[in-house]
Amino acid sequence: MTEGKRDDRGQISVMIIGFFLVLLLVVAVVVNASAAYLGQRRLADLADGAALAAAEGVERSSLYGATGERAPLDPTAARTAVADYLRAVDADGHVAALRWEVRGRGDAVVVRLEGRVRLPLVPPGWTRGAAISADATVELRID
Repeated sequence: MTEGKRDDRGQISVMIIGFFLVLLLVVAVVVNASAAYLGQRRLADLADGAALAAAEGVERSSLYGATGERAPLDPTAARTAVADYLRAVDADGHVAALRWEVRGRGDAVVVRLEGRVRLPLVPPGWTRGAAISADATVELRID
C-alpha cells in the first residue's frame, strides 16, 4: 500500500494573504478611530469657545452689587454671540454638516454642536463619515 503524498505548496501564501487582510482591517480601524477622536476634540474646542462667547450675554446690570450668586444669562444674546463666534472662526470650514443649538437653563447656557467627520480609510461596506457631538455649559458665578 502506498501513501499519497500531500501537496502543501501554496498554503503559506493563503495564510500570508489572510494575515495581510486582517492587518489592513486593523490599520483602517485605528486610523478611522483616531480621525473620529480628533474631529470630536476639534468640535469640543469649538463648543467651549462658543460657550465662552455665550457668557458675553450676561445682563450687565445684574453684575453690580451681587455677590455669592450666579449672574443670569440672556439666551437670546447667547444665541447671537454663539452665531457670531462660529462665523468668526469659520466653524463650517472645520466641521462638516455643523448644526448648533443654544439652550438657556436659568442661570446657565448650554451649547450643543453636532457634525460629521470624514473617515480617511473606508473599506467596502463602511460609511464615509461618523457623527460627532459636543456639549459645553457656561454659568457665571459672582464672588
